[in-house]
Amino acid sequence: MSEKSILEKFNAKFPGKPRVFAAPGRVNLIGEHTDYNDGFVFPMALDRYTFVAIAATNDRKLTVFSVNMDETMKIDLDNNTEKRSHWSDYVSGMAFVLEEKGYRIPGADILLESDVPVGSGLSSSAALEMSSGLAFLGIMNQTMPKADLALLGQRAENKFVGMNCGIMDQFISMHGRKDHALFLDCRSLDYQLVPLPSDNVRIVICNTMVKHELGSSEYNKRRAECEKGVEIMSKDFPGIKALRDVSLDQFESVESQLPDVVRRRCRHVISEDDRTLASIEALQSNDLVCFGKLMNASHDSLRDDYQVSCKELDTMVDIARTIPGVLGARMTGGGFGGCTVNLVNAMQVENFCMTISSRYFQVTGLEPKIYVSVPSDGGHEIGV
Repeated sequence: MSEKSILEKFNAKFPGKPRVFAAPGRVNLIGEHTDYNDGFVFPMALDRYTFVAIAATNDRKLTVFSVNMDETMKIDLDNNTEKRSHWSDYVSGMAFVLEEKGYRIPGADILLESDVPVGSGLSSSAALEMSSGLAFLGIMNQTMPKADLALLGQRAENKFVGMNCGIMDQFISMHGRKDHALFLDCRSLDYQLVPLPSDNVRIVICNTMVKHELGSSEYNKRRAECEKGVEIMSKDFPGIKALRDVSLDQFESVESQLPDVVRRRCRHVISEDDRTLASIEALQSNDLVCFGKLMNASHDSLRDDYQVSCKELDTMVDIARTIPGVLGARMTGGGFGGCTVNLVNAMQVENFCMTISSRYFQVTGLEPKIYVSVPSDGGHEIGV
């Protein structure tokens, strides 16, 4: 998708000369369902982007055309207070939180186009939020620190869209850097860019082509279960604010006091934080075998303790682990469908892609989509 093609599509729909902004989706390598528990995550920005071409108007109206959806939506900025349960909520939500902060958007003609797969756990929503936020700031001739815009994107999703997501998706969409993954402390927002060696391995993402509808409600339920665990354990460990504050030793000393479901949820999050920290050490030591084993353990915990996997994800992971050259395989994203992420020897990527596609189809009757990706840059203006 080129800047030229975006401009041509915009000019076919709208008058004026637009500016073009882009923000990427992401894949999380490890550290799943830890972000809203103030924990640690390790995502990378994909080389797949949502593009926003925008030209200011002065009517306090947003006219938004989505190339992917082939649909135009109109948003009145003077009456933009409620979601529509529609893809445009991510755009109107960003406008809402910016205006809540005191910015006044004049109105705009907007064209959207994306090659971030929707509904696959690769954070198409954050890519749309961040590219829209950059575009709105652009037409107001305003700038904002990347972390502040990421926090506004999280607020838009929490308060306007109604999804209680953590900060990871928006943060990596803004802070991604080519040839690096990003280790993020979701409480302090301290982060470290970690070189991801691409000479010997590739990150291969496999889309199961299913997304079970219970994902959204179950996500909010998991968050509540984690908060219940903190409430119970705070009687023994005063001062803890989130599961991130509880060590595995502490958890094991009090886990018998927790209801079974809450205990399992807490065990996943606390052990996942440990795995994420160990993963950074492994990569810094160039121990890719260890990193792959930690990815495997992460999936098993998500399947058994956090119970956010599904038959198709487990099938995809089980097949991957039998293919030569695979160092690690796990589900990624919120779960209940979507994608797996696989650490694969570079020399065996072609065989991996062919083998997993055919075997997954044999078992499920579904043809997966496979993406071989490299770490890429975060949100930015195109042509600047």
